Amino acid sequence: MATMDQCMKALQAILGDLAANPAAEGLDRSLSCRLTDLDEVVVGRLGSGAVRDLRVLPHGPAVPRADIRLTMTSDDLVALTNGKLHFGPAWATGRVKLEAGLRDLLRLRKLL
Repeated sequence: MATMDQCMKALQAILGDLAANPAAEGLDRSLSCRLTDLDEVVVGRLGSGAVRDLRVLPHGPAVPRADIRLTMTSDDLVALTNGKLHFGPAWATGRVKLEAGLRDLLRLRKLL
């Protein structure tokens, strides 16, 4: 199991690359990443070419519903950033779950 510090660094790397992609221009969405093995959720905002306001909340009903929601284990998150796991196969096998509106899913498809 990865630590929350490792997970925050991994998320900042993944989301920073995503936000910097020219296809993300104009995208302004709330996001969350639920780490099932740590029972915590990282929430923040993706917009203006950056990821802002990342903070950790305990998983529960008080977590606001984000426009873009990821769910995975801490180890899978770290594996996504170090190249040991690729998003497409991880999503297809259910290791990574992505929930968003149809318009956001179509846009994210170009980014991932």
